[in-house]
This record gives sequence, C-alpha cells and structure tokens, in this order.
Amino acid sequence: MHVPDGFINAPVSAAAGVVAAGAVAVSLRGARRELDERTAPLAGLVAAFVFAAQMLNFPVAAGTSGHLLGGALAAILVGPFTGVLCLSVVLLMQGILFADGGLTALGVNITVMGVVTTVVGYAVFRALVKVLPKKRPSITVSAFVAALLSVPAAAAAFTLVYAVGGTTDVPIGQVLTAMVGVHLLIGIGEATITALTVGAVIAVRPDLVYGARGLTAPLKLRVNGELVDAPATEPVPVAARSPRTLLLAGLVTSLLLAGFVSFYASANPDGLEKVAADKGIDAKAEDHAAADSPLADYGVQGITDSRLSGGLAGAIGVGVTVVAGTGVFWAVRRRRTGGTSPASTSDIPGNA
Repeated sequence: MHVPDGFINAPVSAAAGVVAAGAVAVSLRGARRELDERTAPLAGLVAAFVFAAQMLNFPVAAGTSGHLLGGALAAILVGPFTGVLCLSVVLLMQGILFADGGLTALGVNITVMGVVTTVVGYAVFRALVKVLPKKRPSITVSAFVAALLSVPAAAAAFTLVYAVGGTTDVPIGQVLTAMVGVHLLIGIGEATITALTVGAVIAVRPDLVYGARGLTAPLKLRVNGELVDAPATEPVPVAARSPRTLLLAGLVTSLLLAGFVSFYASANPDGLEKVAADKGIDAKAEDHAAADSPLADYGVQGITDSRLSGGLAGAIGVGVTVVAGTGVFWAVRRRRTGGTSPASTSDIPGNA
C-alpha cells in the first residue's frame, strides 16, 4: 500500500506530513514507557522483520498480491507507540534507499500504513483480550483478528485521504469498494503472519510480548478450603533471561526472508497498484526522486543476476533497518526518566 508521488496533491501531502510528524513526536515520548533494556533491541528487530516480510508479496485474487503491513504485529510485540516508530523507520528506509513509496507521500504512508494500522490493530487487540479467556491462545486469536481488521482500516484511510487530495477525478465510492474489498483478502495473509509470529514469540519468551503484559489474575491456592493469592515468586534476573537467542533467531529469519525467500514472492501488483491501474488513480503518478538509488526497486545496481541482486538488496535493507531502528530505540530508552520498568509477564499461563 505504499503510496507513490503524484497520487495525492501537495497541500494534502504536506498536511499528512504534519500529522505523521506529530504522531512520531508523540510516539517518541510514549515509547519511553514501553521500552526497557531487553525490549529496545527487540524493537529494532521487529522493524527489520517487518521490512523483510514486506518484500514477500503473496497472491490473493484476480492477479493481485499483498504483503504484510505490520502495524498490528509491531504494536502487540513492542507496544503501540514503539510500533509507530518501527513502521516509520521501515517506511523511511524504503522511501530513501529503495524508492518504494514516494518521498512527498512519506507523510501519507506513515499516517496510513504506520499510524492507522498500529492504532486500529492495538485497539482491537486490547478489546479482545479483555473479554476472551486469559490464556495464551487468546492472545494469538486476538492478534489474528486485530491484524485482519487493521488492513482494510488502512485502505479506508487511504480512500479518505484520496477523497480530499486525490489528483485524478475518480468516483470515491468505487475506490472505497475496491480498496476495502481487496485489502480484506490481503488482511487474511496479514492476520496469519501476525498470529504465527506472535504465537512463536509467546511460546519461547512471553515476557517480551508487550501485549501479553498483565493479562492474568494472580495465581490462587486453596488453603483450608479458601482461595488465597499465591506468594509472589522471586523475579528471574535480567541477565538470566537475556533475549539474545531470540534476537539472533529473529535476525537470521529476517535475513533469510529478505535475502532468499523474497526471490519467490509474487510479481503481481499489490492491492493499491491494482486498484490504481483499474480505476485510473495512477494517471498523474510521478517518477520517484530516488529512482537512481543504488538499491532502487530492491536490487543492487550493477549486479545483473536478479537473484543475487535482490538477495543482497534485501540483506542490506535488513541490516540498515535493524541498525537504524535499534539506534533510535536505544536513544529513546536512554532518555527515559523515572518510573519503573514495564511489568514483567512472568505470570502468563504456562510461564510459572
């Protein structure tokens, strides 16, 4: 759903840029409450994983493909404020280095793909975990539904932006129907990837999943026929619960996805590209300002072998994103003042 230059006029693009800048500023402050010494590196890895997964277009229907947006996934794993920052880092890297998503449309992309998906996804997730049984499977189910709904919500948000600042005269009702319809299908893929990823992390390190914090009541013991709170257990030292293994596994997975699996991604246009071509939205699309970038279109300039070129570009993108993301999140973490570390999730069922 990366919006290119020329789809949205200059005034609305500028206004979206202001909204995006405001959202990033608020998120920088909010992320201080979400990040600790263990989750700051995880947030950088989440950004890299989202970058890698977005290279994997999967077929949906009628010659259309889709890819992960990642807002719900990032919000559930590392928190909604940090999630917005993750998507912002990814979109910035894609726009500047890979000519994916217009530079003048960067504010639109951050607002639609970063803010809307994160806010909607996390709001749905929190609503569901409050009413479902407080079990690990409920977290995975909630993640699935949240991710599913976040994608058509982003499609509707783009339609709203286009209704205000579109550069071509296309009936908005037709755009809305087409965008939401195809992105409902894409949302199924988004939901599947999100649920599998969240479930995998919960299975090995539930204490690192932001959305799983504080979801269970205290453990009860029956004493003399009455239920009483069980004594609190001693927390496991941070050093003994280092996320190093998880981080290494996640980094290797991201490199494999971007550097190898991406070669087999669908070549069909994604949802926005398909709708834009069918409805004439792309009539005034402009060439990307970074079209001459050495990594434009996810290939390394000068390397003729497409598999090698795409794999190297993907690996470079993962590396740059994880370094940039981790740097941002460590800086945010260092600026955090006062307060206690985010609550441990050692009381998640099965983690006693």
